[in-house]
Amino acid sequence: MMTMLDVQQVGDRARQIHEAITNHPQYGRLTTSSMKYSPCWATYTGFPTISKWDLDTDNEPLLHEALRVLAIKAAVFELTGGDEVTAELLVPDPVDEMIHAVLAQFTVMTTLQADLGVQFPHATELEKFTYTLGCPTDQYYAAAGWGVPPQRYWLDSTVVEQRLAVLNQLYESVGIGVDGRSHNIDFDTLPAGTTPARVG
Repeated sequence: MMTMLDVQQVGDRARQIHEAITNHPQYGRLTTSSMKYSPCWATYTGFPTISKWDLDTDNEPLLHEALRVLAIKAAVFELTGGDEVTAELLVPDPVDEMIHAVLAQFTVMTTLQADLGVQFPHATELEKFTYTLGCPTDQYYAAAGWGVPPQRYWLDSTVVEQRLAVLNQLYESVGIGVDGRSHNIDFDTLPAGTTPARVG
């Protein structure tokens, strides 16, 4: 269960942090480099749960959502005196994956933290993939003045589970294991230069 802070206080501080990020001289580099990271962050379990997902058109909106979440998490972290557990907010899988892409820009994020005097907490061992619509994360988001999170990306965990079940059936049909964690494709036995329609 998430600890609930004063919603408006978190929202106001998150908005301030977000504005500071977007006004920082390194903002352009952060956004450009995060989206160039796309070959590394196309996974099997987060982004593909978005209906008719397209890496080229969904990356920018997802980036905006990731930066908003990072601002909220930084606000919670600051207002709780550095409580990582409370700051590890519930976030939908697709947005969480984009957060990883942003945090991979280590040099820029380190500069932002130093210049803005904030920390962007993220601890994978504390992550829980049980985001539900209307949870405290949504309330902080609204209090920051950003309205209702776009439902295309802010998928309830029950919806994610249903879509993953569909995806895993499709993955299995081409020899890919559950959640894309394994496959039975033997590249050494395939003729050079061939792309089989079905493997396994």
